[in-house]
Amino acid sequence: MSDGSLVITDVDELHARAGSELGVSAWHLVTQAQIDAFAQLTGDDQWIHVDPVRAAASPFGTTIAHGLFTLALGPKFHYSIVSVQLAGFGLNYGYDRVRFPAPLPAGTRVRMRLTLREVATVPNGLQIGFLQTFEGEGMPKPVCVAEILSRYVTG
Repeated sequence: MSDGSLVITDVDELHARAGSELGVSAWHLVTQAQIDAFAQLTGDDQWIHVDPVRAAASPFGTTIAHGLFTLALGPKFHYSIVSVQLAGFGLNYGYDRVRFPAPLPAGTRVRMRLTLREVATVPNGLQIGFLQTFEGEGMPKPVCVAEILSRYVTG
């Protein structure tokens, strides 16, 4: 499930942390093999992702990870930062906004900052808004910024 270094088991603590950064994940190296596997799985084999020779002549000088590949690293990073352990269970409810401000070149390390944006009461539980900011090592702009919503069903 989760090996997050921060464990939240109390609704009051969750509310108290709203608006604060919960932590930063470890770095993860994005390899061409991972990008190729993602392309094969999703059928998105555009050359900028999977053709290093052609991509070398692009403005990026190399292949870049799919934006959705970067976003898909969210759970891995999220679970390494925090574990919300309330009665019941949690579900991914969706995203309010996702942006890819900068490309993520193959061979770059990426990590994620996680901020607890808001906590709201909904029927049968809570809705929690997190901000996931993905950073490429040495890059001035984030490679992905996503506002994710989670639902915790407690009743």
